[in-house]
Amino acid sequence: MPTALLDLLLPPRCAGCDAPGALVCARCTAELHGEPARRMPAPVPPGLPECWSATGYTTAAQRTIIAYKERGRTALAPFLAGSLALTIATAVGDRPVVLVPVPSARSAVRRRGHAPVTRLTELAAGCLRAAGWPATVAEILSPRRRVADQAGLSSLQRAANLSMAFRVTTGRNGAGAGSWGGAGPVVLVDDIITTGATLAEAARALREAGVPVPLAVTIAATRRRGEVPPHDGG
Repeated sequence: MPTALLDLLLPPRCAGCDAPGALVCARCTAELHGEPARRMPAPVPPGLPECWSATGYTTAAQRTIIAYKERGRTALAPFLAGSLALTIATAVGDRPVVLVPVPSARSAVRRRGHAPVTRLTELAAGCLRAAGWPATVAEILSPRRRVADQAGLSSLQRAANLSMAFRVTTGRNGAGAGSWGGAGPVVLVDDIITTGATLAEAARALREAGVPVPLAVTIAATRRRGEVPPHDGG
């Protein structure tokens, strides 16, 4: 039986801590929302936009993201999207915004049965619009080639693995790279930032298509040795 259906039929347990009573308990929800802040990896890869995240890659964040992405618990999407929306609003302020999701590999989409970051981006945009922020989703990034699994790779290996991995195309909603005009700043969206290699490569592809990318937003940021401490502003 699909996991998403089990979430509807069985008494819920928190994805973050396994406590009974809710898909995500109040404590883990607070941990997921965290304190949206600028969190940059160290070293910072060339071309990486300013990166904001809702929280560190804590136990609650890790377990909830993995349950959503890899274990079919798609009912968790609104909780994670709310975390993204809060972070986007904090980073951008009361301005229109264009959200560009970082695409999953086609093989990963087939294996999972869904495109997790794209779905979260769409839901986050809906949250922002409901709160009065004009938010648009532009699905204009697509994989150019196959890449190896990033797990266990160093910063340099990740950068090499992802080199020229993305390209800009006409999005599913028909929006091309040059069609936004004054729609607002472009914000790259992903679920986790580790070394920053994925976001840097996505930003490269957009900039080469003439799209400036000042910001990137994720749910969580992996803490790494020598990490630049989070701070507000700038």
